[in-house]
Amino acid sequence: MAASRPVGTTWHHPQVTCRPAEQHLRDLARLRRVRDRMDREYATPLNVEALARGAHMSAGHLSRAFRLAYGESPYAYLMTRRVERAMALLRRGDLSVTEVCFAVGCSSLGTFSTRFTELVGMPPSAYRRQAARATAGMPPCVAKKVTRPVRNREARAGELHLP
Repeated sequence: MAASRPVGTTWHHPQVTCRPAEQHLRDLARLRRVRDRMDREYATPLNVEALARGAHMSAGHLSRAFRLAYGESPYAYLMTRRVERAMALLRRGDLSVTEVCFAVGCSSLGTFSTRFTELVGMPPSAYRRQAARATAGMPPCVAKKVTRPVRNREARAGELHLP
């Protein structure tokens, strides 16, 4: 990572030579593109290796840099996106939990249910029953805002501001 190089040294690549600060900015731009891709393509099969290839980084470097930049792993971020979308589909009430699991890009109902429960505080089946009653009559944009799961980084930040 750029911080381990002495100031004034350069990174060398056949087409690119840049200082550590410039490399850091390039990495941040790549990480934003990775995050944007996860936001857009959450329902497709994505893994760290594929995301890293798309960003021209190694999987290890992508994972470390993503965690430093966003406070969580790429996998955790992707699962949060999938759970957010699953919550919206479950509120609609026309799909089963299994159908929702596959619709948001998860291939394992068990992993989906576990992660959903960790983020939302209840299993998807219970959320489906409860959300239908709780958000009845609410515009979808308001329901999405008030039912959004809290990721680890946001929960810790909120705890710091308590009186």
